[in-house]
Amino acid sequence: QVQLVESGGGLVQPGGSLRLSCAVSGNIFSIRTMEWYRQAPGKERDLVARITSSGSTYYADSVKGRFSTSRDNAKNMLFLQMNSLKPEDTAVYYCRGIYISGGYTWGQGTQVTVSS
Repeated sequence: QVQLVESGGGLVQPGGSLRLSCAVSGNIFSIRTMEWYRQAPGKERDLVARITSSGSTYYADSVKGRFSTSRDNAKNMLFLQMNSLKPEDTAVYYCRGIYISGGYTWGQGTQVTVSS
């Protein structure tokens, strides 16, 4: 089993930046791909970014060019750098790990609020 704990959320003004972190513990070698999702009030949880074990990345169109995800395998950390934030980026952000054997695990989420 793998445990995921997000941090780094908060309140930021439009145009500002935040860096989210996801600490990975447990059997980290069972994880193939890491993802970031977000869920705004009253909306579905949507995929924001993905990074595979080989380092390949994917970004949703809504964040492409503004967000960047990376992983530090030595420190068992996943990051989401968010720049040029907009009010519509306001949501709870979750990291998710996909197991090599199938299935997945979620973190508890961290709130990001973009407002002046």
